[in-house]
Amino acid sequence: MEPDGASRHPPKRRVPPRLAEPHPLFDDTSAGGGPERGYRAPPAPPPPAFLAQPVSSLAAAYGASLATQGRDIVDRNLDRFLPVGRLKYYFAVDTVYVGRKLGLLVFPFLHSDWQVRFQDTPVAPRFDVNAPDLYIPAMAFITYILVTGLALGTQNKFSPDGLGLQASSALAWLLLEVLAQLLALYLGAGPTALAPADLLAFAGYKYVGMILALLAGLLFGRAGYFAVLSWCSLTIFVFMIRSLRLKLLAEPAAEAVPVRGPRNQLRMYLTMGMAGAQPLLMYGLTQHLLT
Repeated sequence: MEPDGASRHPPKRRVPPRLAEPHPLFDDTSAGGGPERGYRAPPAPPPPAFLAQPVSSLAAAYGASLATQGRDIVDRNLDRFLPVGRLKYYFAVDTVYVGRKLGLLVFPFLHSDWQVRFQDTPVAPRFDVNAPDLYIPAMAFITYILVTGLALGTQNKFSPDGLGLQASSALAWLLLEVLAQLLALYLGAGPTALAPADLLAFAGYKYVGMILALLAGLLFGRAGYFAVLSWCSLTIFVFMIRSLRLKLLAEPAAEAVPVRGPRNQLRMYLTMGMAGAQPLLMYGLTQHLLT
């Protein structure tokens, strides 16, 4: 028989001790947090002291010095060929001067006195119709480009690229003409009273006749074009001869004796060549614009 206590209190089972969890192979970094989790790159070291402010200041000062020197070189060389300070003289015009100058370009036979007046220096163009200016050549060049676009449009050939090509070509021929004249005068004529800005002005006057010839071609066809071009070619030739003759044959300030002998003859040939080139350029820059 079992004792009474055994029936009332059943024996307790022994629970084996819980095995400890093995040590994990990797730390759990999914939760983020403290410095012991994950990996952080070490902070970047500060730049060396010699790469700090003194070096950047030195580079900026050196760059500013180079820019100043380059600007001075450009200003000196530009002032030799096209004096920027004298540009005001070439644009000192008024309405009366422009009207008289255009009449002189179209009807030079009615003009007798071609001498440029001086008052220690040449007087401004608005006081002397014989003085060269850059206002009429500049406006005539722009007007020529506009008339070129009109001529191309009447033939259904207009395009921005085509108009830009015409403008670039006309400008290139103008600069090439002036450079060729400067080279010819330097090699053959010696010092003269002609400045590069004067040559640019005289070379730009032919655009007035080119505009008139193109407008006549648009209104009256090829016959009108050739009639007006012939007249304007003759007038620009006479205008250039009478204007350049006084400039080229005048005594330059650098010479103490008058120009005589072979040099004088060479200057006459240069005058004829510069004047004779104007009709050829006028025809070459306009004839392809009309059908």
